[in-house]
Amino acid sequence: MRAKAGAIAWGVLGALALSGACVHAANLNFLNDTPISYMKPPDRQALNRAAQNALDTKQDGESVRWSNEGTGNPVHIEGTVTPRDTEKSGSGTCRKVTLTAIAKGQTQTWTPTACKKGDGPWQIKKQ
Repeated sequence: MRAKAGAIAWGVLGALALSGACVHAANLNFLNDTPISYMKPPDRQALNRAAQNALDTKQDGESVRWSNEGTGNPVHIEGTVTPRDTEKSGSGTCRKVTLTAIAKGQTQTWTPTACKKGDGPWQIKKQ
């Protein structure tokens, strides 16, 4: 994968992970025991690979399953990545993407918009 390919998972999950690191200081206790609180960098990389794959190869509504198997994390995390609502404008493409993570019986879902220009990597669109 390209070096910039980390934009999907790192954009969405990186912000949440940073907030998770400050759970007590920022009174974000609602993030305790959620899938994001168990994710480590290799888990986010596995999610990112699945997201890049889904965005590049799947039609709207088709899902790619992912898991953190082989990342070294003792907490099993799995889920799906589902692109939808594709919009093209000139050389750019934007798609909403539903990212789902399941760990220890808890499910989290995020639905950011990812965009790319030409053959570039998908990146989270800032809201």
